Amino acid sequence: MFYGILILMYFYDDKKHSCPHIHAEFAEHHASIAIADGSVLAGSLPGSKMKLVQAWIEIHREDLLADWKLAVAGEPVFKIDPLK
Repeated sequence: MFYGILILMYFYDDKKHSCPHIHAEFAEHHASIAIADGSVLAGSLPGSKMKLVQAWIEIHREDLLADWKLAVAGEPVFKIDPLK
């Protein structure tokens, strides 16, 4: 979580969106966002919050992809540092 944005990665969540992605929640807003390029797969966030999430993805892309592999294998993921 950073700046009020909750970041989630669900186990076995490779069926609905087949590409590696995260879920971001802010207040009543929810979005699924691709790790590869930060594109929005579903939902939306306020513009300023989306930019923060996309910047965080850019900084932590390698860690996120490693966690994705663990998540779809049903393994626990590692915590990734929040945006500071």
